[in-house]
Formats: sequence, structure tokens, C-alpha cells
Amino acid sequence: MKFVDEAKILVEGGKGGNGCISFLRLKYMPFGGPDGGDGGDGGCVWAVADVNLNTLADFRYTRRFRAQAGVNGQGSNCTGAAGDDLEIRMPPGTRIFDAGTEELIGELTHDGQRLKVAQGGHRGLGNPHFKSSVNRTPYKATKGTPGEERELRLELSLMADVGLLGMPNAGKSTLLSSVSAARPKIADYPFTTLYPQPGVVAAGPGRSFVMVDIPGLIEGAADGAGLGIRFLKHLQRTRLMLHLIDVLPPDGSDVSANIRTINAELKAFSDELAQREQWLVFNKIDVMPEAEWQALVKQVLKKLRWKGRWFAISAAARAGCDELVEAAMQWVETRVREQEQAAAAAAAAVPEPPKPKSRRRAPVTRRDDSEEVPSKDLGRGVTRSTQTRRKAAAKRPLD
Repeated sequence: MKFVDEAKILVEGGKGGNGCISFLRLKYMPFGGPDGGDGGDGGCVWAVADVNLNTLADFRYTRRFRAQAGVNGQGSNCTGAAGDDLEIRMPPGTRIFDAGTEELIGELTHDGQRLKVAQGGHRGLGNPHFKSSVNRTPYKATKGTPGEERELRLELSLMADVGLLGMPNAGKSTLLSSVSAARPKIADYPFTTLYPQPGVVAAGPGRSFVMVDIPGLIEGAADGAGLGIRFLKHLQRTRLMLHLIDVLPPDGSDVSANIRTINAELKAFSDELAQREQWLVFNKIDVMPEAEWQALVKQVLKKLRWKGRWFAISAAARAGCDELVEAAMQWVETRVREQEQAAAAAAAAVPEPPKPKSRRRAPVTRRDDSEEVPSKDLGRGVTRSTQTRRKAAAKRPLD
């Protein structure tokens, strides 16, 4: 299926059912009162995240979604059935905007998350609601209101922990196919990868992370060269970026210059993304003697003054891939743990709402045949005479 990361759809809530005008007519009650039932509420439209989806391609063919309308009310005070809600399945990572105002309505981040995107119409009222002391037979009922209608713009950013970036033919797709079950297209020419390709990387029992491969970048991608930089948005949710470098570029270009080019295009897209954790991964070390690629790597790191982590691998031969996967897994686990601790600390910092004060009854002091309430509790002293209450009860007329 073709990868699509942007789409526009039209959603509409179901119309509310109309109220009914009806009167009770029985054999021995020819002039009964109104008994028209209310209509049913219209169904709402919900966007639901489905982890089994990773593209918006379905919305290229079906663009209008309408929830079920409510049923009209009936006589004998029968209320119409409410319309069924409509659920639209979308991949996690989908951001939903109002196409008219460009307002962000919400974002689907985890499987099963629900977001209401269109409200159903309200039900109409039957004629019993309009009965009064001066109008015992109202010939009036209200219609159900139309459901909310709006055009939505969907934008997908894949949910991934680790992203791959680099020049075309750097070996990104080969690495993804070597460490996961993904099968991206691999060929010996530039821009083999045309769309982002995610894959699940297993690092051990119960330990895995999602890796995403994006099309290669070239100089001037920010200005539209090559496939542009629009696919970089799929790296915005990643915690770690692996910058793959071909140690022997087919065009004979300088390795250090290629690294600077990629980072410049990354910065042109987003300063925040350019500052994210990035590891250099020197690929295809099997095409030259070990002494040569070690000298090349040392020279590049010195020229770039690189202080971050780096790895040397051969994705085709799987040399060094296990060490890279384990290091990436540990990094992701650490970041997830820190995020959970920060969320727990933030939740603990929220003060609990104050408990409502209990209304304590004022103490009553009995003195002879009277009751006295202290003035500090009621603002002034109050004395109730038992004899006065007895006299008042004696004067009360009997039923």
C-alpha cells in the first residue's frame, strides 16, 4: 500500500431525531393528554488510534464520514433510539487539525486512544414538554438539531524510537532489513526509499523498539532538491537518530562534508531536531581494509570535533549491528524510564483539593426547661423555652 502522511476528510455528526406530537386516545379516555415521545440523539464521530495502521492511504478514497441519525419519537411516550457513534481508525501519531481555522483539535499518540471530532445533534422534544395549565393539548414539538460538520486535515508523524538519516545509498534500508523484519526496497541507485518505512527491532526477550527509515537527503533538500525534507517530520517523535555514513561514497565526495550537509538540512527543518541526540554510524566497512577505515573514521571525528557516540558497522554483513542495537535499546530504555519518573514526579507535585469542612453542630446546654446555644457558634445567644414550644403546640389546630 502506498504511504500517505497527509489527507483531508469531511466528518458530520448524526442529526437528532424529531420530537412527536401525539395524544392519548383510549376507549374510555377520548381526550387524553399529550404523549409524544422525544427523538433520539444523533451519533458522534470519533477518531480512534489503531496500532495496526501506519498510513493515511485509506482516506484518499473515502473522504466523507457521517454518523447515524437519531430516530424520531413515537406516540405513547416512546423515545426514539439514539444514533450509533462512528469510529474512524487512524494510525498512532496522527495530528488532527480543523481545515478551516488550522486549529489543532488533538493528537493520537497511543493505541486505542479516542478523540471526538464531530458532535452529534441534540434530540427534539415531544409535545408533553409544552403542556401547561393554560394549554393542556399542545400541538408543538421541536425538531432535532443537525450534527456538527467540519473538514479535517490529517497529518501523520510515525511513532518511532530511533530514526535513520543520511545521504542516499548510505545503507539505511539495508540496516533496517538486517535488524528487523521490515523489507524495504533495496537497490544500487539513489532514492530507492521513497517513503518512510518503520520496523520493529527486537533486542531480546520483551525488549524492542521501533526504527524508521526515511528517504535520503542531499544538499539543497530544504529548497526542494531530491525528495525534499518533508519526510523529516517522521523523526520528530524519535528519541535517537542514527546518522549513517558511507565510508566509500560512490561519487567520491568527502565524508566529512556529507555529514555537515545532512546536519545543515536538519537544522533548516528544525532547530530542536538538529539538537537531538545523534550517533554517527560508519557503514560499509567491509569494502576496505580495517586499517583504512579506522584511519578514515579517526580523521573524520577529528575534523568534525565529534564528541558524541559513534559506531562502525557493515549492515550487509551484519558486522557490528548487534552492538549498535543493544546500545540503542539501552538508550531508549533509559529515556523511557526518565520520562516515566518525570511524569510521576509531576503527578505527585499536584496538590490534593482541600477537603470540605464539616458543619459541626453547635453544642446545646440544657438549663431547667430551656435550651441555650452559645453565641460564639451562632453570632448571638439563642434561648428557646420549652414552655413556649408547648404553648405553641397547644394552639395548633388538629387535622
